[in-house]
Amino acid sequence: MNRRNPLAAVLTLIGLLCGCGSGSPADAPPSPAGQQPFWQAEFDGVAATRPSPKTWNTETGNREAEGWGNKELQYYTDDAANSGLDGAGHLLISARPAAAGSELPCYTQEFCPWTSARLTTEGKVALTHGRAEIRAKLPTGTGLLPAIWMLGDNGVEWPGQGEIDICEVVGGEPGTVYGTAHGPTYFNENGIGGSFTLPADASRAFHTYAIDKQPHRITWSVDGKPYFTLTPAKLPAPGDWVFEQDMHLLLNVAVGGDWPGPPDASTPSPATMTVDYVRFYGESRA
Repeated sequence: MNRRNPLAAVLTLIGLLCGCGSGSPADAPPSPAGQQPFWQAEFDGVAATRPSPKTWNTETGNREAEGWGNKELQYYTDDAANSGLDGAGHLLISARPAAAGSELPCYTQEFCPWTSARLTTEGKVALTHGRAEIRAKLPTGTGLLPAIWMLGDNGVEWPGQGEIDICEVVGGEPGTVYGTAHGPTYFNENGIGGSFTLPADASRAFHTYAIDKQPHRITWSVDGKPYFTLTPAKLPAPGDWVFEQDMHLLLNVAVGGDWPGPPDASTPSPATMTVDYVRFYGESRA
């Protein structure tokens, strides 16, 4: 989800499986047996308030970030209208058309026509080895790219930083979930991953998106069904595996850009990612 042009976002598309929809908490797959999360966000709180700054950073802007590396059209804000609690235990990340006269500076044009939000746990919560599990409904529609992903805390410039896309749903493919890894020699269209076919549009129901990040092995799953595993042996030469480190979480809804293309009159507004919970199991050195 970082600086890339993923028209062919997955180099290795394997494990095309059909998942089971999840419409209520009772349908969610069980957590790792015998484990308690070492960190969790359940998003209890008053409606229209921001998520806790003790855990969440809010990144803002567009132009200075070169359209967030993908020539995107949204200006990320710290407004509760773009990222706030709903009062019923959910975090809402919403992309909305910018208000008339807002004049938000954009990379690809003078002003950004959309606003949205990008939240991170950088410097606050990270996962070394274990499981990252997020239960969410993702918005779908022309020009949208919601993402749940991770970046490395090694201090190296991207792509050497390392990136794990836990899930992305692009534009006109509402029933397809992409999971991808990016590193020093496998990034942009050469990112390595797989895809999972949902039983219906990703915006219709909650699903549990997860990665299990173990030493020299990362496995992606949806609703407890694994669909792709990456090991160092699957990397191109020189096999530069960069995932044995702390990695923090990012949540965002992008609009436009290299992969989904521009929005149109059919694009929903607001386009909202509804996050039920985030849970990290295992270990962190952070």
